[in-house]
Amino acid sequence: MQSLRRPAGRLCRLLLLGLAVAWPLSAQQSAQRVVRQLKFQGNRRIDATTLAASISTTNSGWFATLKLLSWIGLGQKRYFNETDFQRDVLRLEVLYKRSGYPDAVIDTIVRRTPQDIYLTFKIAEGEPVRVTRLTVAGLDAVPAETRAAALVDLPLVVGNPFNRFVLQTTIDTVAGRLRDRGYPAAEIFREFTSDATRRTAEVTLNVVTGLRSHVGTVRVEGSTRVDSSLARKLVVTRTGRLYSAQEVLESQRSLYQSDLYAIASVGIDSARYDPASDAVPLLIRVSDAKARRVRAGLGYGTNDCFRASTGITERNFLGGGRIFDLSARVSKIGVGNPFDFGLDQNICRATRSDSVGSAKFNYNVTASVRRPAFLSSRNTIAGSVFSERRSEYRVYLREEVGASVSLTRESARRRNPLSLTYLLSYGRTTATPASFCASFSACTPALIELQQERRRLGLLTAAASFPHANSPIDPTRGYIAILEAAISSRVLLSSSEQEFSRLLGNIAWYRTLSREVVLSWRVRGGIVFARNFQAASDAGGSNVSFVPLEQRFYGGGANDVRGFQQNELGPVVYVVPKSALDSAGTPAQLTNNQVRVAPTGGNTIVVGNVELRFPSPVFRSRMRLALFLDAGSVWDRSYSASRKLIRFTPGAGVRFATPLGPARFDVAYNPYARQAGPLYQTDRTGALVPVPGQTAFVPPQGRRFTIHISVGQAF
Repeated sequence: MQSLRRPAGRLCRLLLLGLAVAWPLSAQQSAQRVVRQLKFQGNRRIDATTLAASISTTNSGWFATLKLLSWIGLGQKRYFNETDFQRDVLRLEVLYKRSGYPDAVIDTIVRRTPQDIYLTFKIAEGEPVRVTRLTVAGLDAVPAETRAAALVDLPLVVGNPFNRFVLQTTIDTVAGRLRDRGYPAAEIFREFTSDATRRTAEVTLNVVTGLRSHVGTVRVEGSTRVDSSLARKLVVTRTGRLYSAQEVLESQRSLYQSDLYAIASVGIDSARYDPASDAVPLLIRVSDAKARRVRAGLGYGTNDCFRASTGITERNFLGGGRIFDLSARVSKIGVGNPFDFGLDQNICRATRSDSVGSAKFNYNVTASVRRPAFLSSRNTIAGSVFSERRSEYRVYLREEVGASVSLTRESARRRNPLSLTYLLSYGRTTATPASFCASFSACTPALIELQQERRRLGLLTAAASFPHANSPIDPTRGYIAILEAAISSRVLLSSSEQEFSRLLGNIAWYRTLSREVVLSWRVRGGIVFARNFQAASDAGGSNVSFVPLEQRFYGGGANDVRGFQQNELGPVVYVVPKSALDSAGTPAQLTNNQVRVAPTGGNTIVVGNVELRFPSPVFRSRMRLALFLDAGSVWDRSYSASRKLIRFTPGAGVRFATPLGPARFDVAYNPYARQAGPLYQTDRTGALVPVPGQTAFVPPQGRRFTIHISVGQAF
């Protein structure tokens, strides 16, 4: 019995000890209060976001601040700490003093309940100490243009509050500008006197510029497989050029962009640098990237069904820093021969209405060779050969083989790529009979086959890109602009039926309204000019302004005017079986299932979008909401019946953060009737025949709401 009591006694003592330790912790946990409110009052010179970032106490999540909904458990709860709160008062006082407000007084209002706490910081800023004089000394020996560039638009301005943070920014600004203009050893020492009684401050910046220097020797270390001379060609700075810290940074970026190096750094060769010399030696340290890279991918798209891609990259191909790339991709897997797995009956059913593009699987095989540092560190030349079959949803199927050569020039500082590309291809474009009948008056199978003959296309394209946004995937600040001009002519070896000029411009702006709210808007426009020529038609011949279907503009879809389905904004034609017409040959009680839509595109497009993105009240770190308004029109100037109607479609959406970019779910409202267009019927021979009196046929109204699911922002 005694041997049994001892373990039991030990167990009781352990339980009592555990309760003794847990009881204070439980009491402490119950005493903690949730921060339901954190506000600032009286702050005029420093915004609430900056104040909140400078203290330790933080507000609970939006849902957690709503007492009536707190029982749901949504929103992150943050608990009150008395010690941190007392220190926060001192933190705010220090922030105001260093910002130029020495008399700032921080008071607090605290309202407590058994579980919650409501906090308010009451701030009396007082009068600031203002800068009455700013002197920059030590620049007398500096060239006038360099001195002017170093002192223009400094952050610290006479008359403004004496902010220590702004003072340090000013010192860094002047030093950085001097180092970018030939003074690598430039240093700045500050002096200031502040009179809190008179509210004045005088600041002096003493500049020690050192010698104005040029780039001396450039040494390369680390490269074993790639010739070290290529690294010297890739860097922007050169021996004899005026030293610039910005050019040194740009040189490092250029090395990385070449895709030849896994690690690259450019800097002053400190082991050989002598501040008393006007020559600055540079050291380039690089580590070669792997000689070969293999990649593969698998994806799914609403209009593509399943798609796959693969590729192999060979670096330093045949020496000289050339990069060889062989890539292949396939789409429409599951809906088109020979990869028809019957998926069009379930997860790929959206492709069932695409009788042209989904009739065959799409593919692209490309072999290319790229050479960086062609004649200049800023130039890249590339040549490629390809074979492809691509399609535009419910419009056309393009099959071609060809080759292209392109020259790209990119400024390392501004990073605005400019490219000139010449493409020569030989192929054919297949489309719905309705598209050929409406656009080129070719309505019989024989004439349609004539329009679908293989032809040469020689296309010269000039493009300029201005990517000045903070992110290519989910931008919140800056802008992105793209300008493109293309010309096809017999001089460029095009067929006579494919002579045209095409202009396209797109610019999108992004502005942060608050910490997590972004306003974005975009404008896009394009126009195509083509010469008239005599084309074969059912009437025996007619003047036609021929613009290839793959070069036309199409509107509507997930990245365009979202109130319309893909390509359904703009000129369209409708086709019905003869059985759908009554005995008089006119449509009667047609359903949407009986009417097939065939977009024909236009030679002019105008699109505008406005979108407001803001965090969701739930899962705000991973989910955002959006409100948008899209507007646009597509029309054909060659036909008087093509009307220039601007359509406005509002909507809302949800964005989920993923490693590939935001996944989008958008719902747009379309208040308009269906687009008017000519109505055709199919006769027994397969030819299209216009339905009499139906040149502006309007089919039954479909759904008012259009749903789009995609990855990446709309613009």
